[in-house]
Amino acid sequence: MNQSFFRTLAAGITLSLLVPAYASSTFAVGQLKKAFTVPVVKAKVGDVITFKNEDEFAHNVFSLSEVQSFDLGSYKKGESRALTLTSPGTIEVECAIHPEMRMKIEVSK
Repeated sequence: MNQSFFRTLAAGITLSLLVPAYASSTFAVGQLKKAFTVPVVKAKVGDVITFKNEDEFAHNVFSLSEVQSFDLGSYKKGESRALTLTSPGTIEVECAIHPEMRMKIEVSK
């Protein structure tokens, strides 16, 4: 291998030691028996929430919250949708197909 390769490698290692890494977390939320499997998720900006449909029928995940508005669409049993959190605050989450399905995501910095 040439010297250029090793200089690039050394620079990358040095940079990674100087810049603290932010490790995001992934949270799993199921949809079972027309309910979210957890009522509240406490997470941070940059974390990912994965919603998995475990029912025999379609579900949807959406929010009209000012903190983060989204619609992950409808999906069948066994399928998942992911949401990356972008802003701190409380997000009210619902299923458009089953309005009784509600949960909250509390997002901190």
